[in-house]
Amino acid sequence: MEMQERVVAAFEAAYGRRPGVVTRAPGRLEILGNHTDYNEGTVLSVAVDRATWVSAGLSGTRECRLLDAVSGSRRGFRVDAVEARPRPGDWVNYVKGLVVELGRRGVAVPGFDLVLGSTVPLSAGMSSSAALEMSVLLALLRLAGRDLDWREMARVGQACENDYVGARTGLLDQFSSLRGQAGHLVYSDFRSLEVAAVPLPAGTALVVANSMVRHTLTGEYNERREACEEAVRLLQADGMAVRALRDVTPACLEAAAGRLPPRVYRRARHVVGEIARVEAGVAALREGRLRDFGRLLNESHESSIANFENSCPELDALVALGRSLPGALGARLSGGGFGGITVHLVEADQAAAYAEALQRQYRTRTGQAAETMVCTAAEGAGVMAS
Repeated sequence: MEMQERVVAAFEAAYGRRPGVVTRAPGRLEILGNHTDYNEGTVLSVAVDRATWVSAGLSGTRECRLLDAVSGSRRGFRVDAVEARPRPGDWVNYVKGLVVELGRRGVAVPGFDLVLGSTVPLSAGMSSSAALEMSVLLALLRLAGRDLDWREMARVGQACENDYVGARTGLLDQFSSLRGQAGHLVYSDFRSLEVAAVPLPAGTALVVANSMVRHTLTGEYNERREACEEAVRLLQADGMAVRALRDVTPACLEAAAGRLPPRVYRRARHVVGEIARVEAGVAALREGRLRDFGRLLNESHESSIANFENSCPELDALVALGRSLPGALGARLSGGGFGGITVHLVEADQAAAYAEALQRQYRTRTGQAAETMVCTAAEGAGVMAS
């Protein structure tokens, strides 16, 4: 049964009626531009054909009832009595955070019944949280009879994570989930908040390898972000006219290297290098220089190891193994890091064999299992039925 049908059937079974709205929002892969979004930089990402589906309807009361159609877990709360502090690690935090943020924007969310189901791997770097946020947000807006600009929707999701869940994430995940296009990468500029579609070259595919190392980003993510902010403050104190790491060129950073603490310098070097690699990557794709683009992916991963220290032995093994396989063009970790996934750009006719060989060789080398999948670029979030 397809997930859309599954969440509708689960809604009917749980609540005894048809849902009033059905929504879908995809997960995303970060292709190039690691941890650049909250530094006002640029990113290449893609919305994938793995998504979170939601079916929802008005409850007629102030009560909210929620069901995960995949795990069977249930949650409930009163829409007018959302606690100020979330329960750590509970998926309902994302729903409650959306209710809080919509209320701050003058959107009164009515009581609702909701079923969700997802094909996005959890805690794996494909942004299952943003897929959940955007699919639920679309449903809540429809039930409340309100609309928001897509950028404001992204901000609602970001604020939910920053201010309620407690992870200081940027806007990349929400932008990617909302603005995806089939067959295209999403180029996002997080200073101007403009996006553009960059075609994926014909004859290529994306293989995703889930290391099965689950990550919880809050602490590590916040430390990296704080180091980037410290770099900006120190560069400003040194006389540089910068607002964010977006304003720092690689040459300027190298000139100031001796005046930054080594850890702060390495964190900044990664981000500044990533922003430069994104721009070079867009040019390479538009000019058909696929091998050059793949080399940029490889360089990105090496910087994650040496500078940002957000890789791990399992991710490094997947990247190294992948680069040796037929059809390989480039590979790197994708997402926050510290576990999760690697993304591999491969020749399309080799993708299935590549994914199988990567999984087999990873088990042989590490003794651990990894999940691999071939992903395609999908459409962004939307209301599927109402």
